[in-house]
Amino acid sequence: MAAQLGKIPRTRRTLALAVGAATALSLCSAGVPAVAASVGKHHEFSPAVSLLAGARSAPERAALTDRALAASGNSLQTAYDTKPLYNQGIDGTGTTLATVVSYGDKDIKSYIDSYSRSHGLPAADVQILEPAGPVPSCDDPGTPADCSSWGGETDLDVAMFHTLAPKAKILVVATPTSETQGIDGFPDMMKAIDYLADHHSANVISMSLGTPEDDFDSSAQLHGLDAHFKKATDAGITVTASTGDDGSTGKKKDDSPWGKKVVSFPAANSYVTAVGGTVLHLNSNGTRTSPDTVWPESGGGVSHEYPAPDWQAAVDQSTKATGRSLPDISLLGTSGTSQSSPLFAAVVALASQKAGKGLGFINPALYRIGSGATANGIVDVTSGSNASGGVAGYQAGKGFDIVSGWGTLDAAKFVPALVRQIG
Repeated sequence: MAAQLGKIPRTRRTLALAVGAATALSLCSAGVPAVAASVGKHHEFSPAVSLLAGARSAPERAALTDRALAASGNSLQTAYDTKPLYNQGIDGTGTTLATVVSYGDKDIKSYIDSYSRSHGLPAADVQILEPAGPVPSCDDPGTPADCSSWGGETDLDVAMFHTLAPKAKILVVATPTSETQGIDGFPDMMKAIDYLADHHSANVISMSLGTPEDDFDSSAQLHGLDAHFKKATDAGITVTASTGDDGSTGKKKDDSPWGKKVVSFPAANSYVTAVGGTVLHLNSNGTRTSPDTVWPESGGGVSHEYPAPDWQAAVDQSTKATGRSLPDISLLGTSGTSQSSPLFAAVVALASQKAGKGLGFINPALYRIGSGATANGIVDVTSGSNASGGVAGYQAGKGFDIVSGWGTLDAAKFVPALVRQIG
């Protein structure tokens, strides 16, 4: 009997981050104006993250991973057709994938070793970096309550990297502050991105997080972060980010709904590849029983902060978008689009290995191969929408659309096509 992935209830464990007196963030080194942290702000975690965060040990989290993601590693390798690449030796060897994440997981080696053993994967080469300053343990006094959930987020990122690019080196780039809504947490993340760019430490950075661009206090505050993403792409690093888990809308800083269409940052940033979420319809062998559909909670829309880029000019003729639209592409996201971004990042690492170099900013090349559809490994997603919370959404259709981007991919074809376009 066919099984539809993604039946985890959409109950979120939203962990309030109680902050005492508002503390000014020193952002001079990050090139961002100083602002004060707010009281009661939070990060909204997916059900998959919440499940793992409740585990008592790293091996227990590893054992829960397939349940959390409603997918096994083998089924994902089959779904995205990576095995023909492995047969050619394209398995991530010589590349480095980085996840930039609050707090990280100090037990990540134990977790990924358990995950690898249970999935028949090679041992992972994983390292923790703390370029923005020492990161506390979750049981240290004063550490915010959401630390353990960030650990679950880290685990899922690393598992998705390792599943599709099993020989890539993995960096957990942990920051000592929580990313909540608006600017909070991003200055330290910008320091981390700058470190990776300055030291050419990674081929791909994935950010499984985001906040509505409307949650920033001003346009200037938001755009003060832009140069850091450009610096990464100029250093040959591809940056991917999740489009969010609230469909066409999102939450304000006080956790109330915006009640209008909003898009997530950093996915909206013009130097980032935005990755949305789909539902895979597979049988017990991991074979598709029907085409992928849009995950209904997948973030997507049109930015009012970032103008329509040149590389979207052709698709804008059909979408009528007046700003940068997102996502650019979509992968499995039924446990949250924080699942889809590291999956796509892993595919980019395979392409980086094949090219023998970092690919940097891939969006222009991605849009050039998009029109080639199936010949270039682009698999159209034509069904589903992301209407949410009473806010009208976007409808998938033939070719590029605002809710799924170009659709999803067949890595065996997509990887060589992307390398050809990058040149």
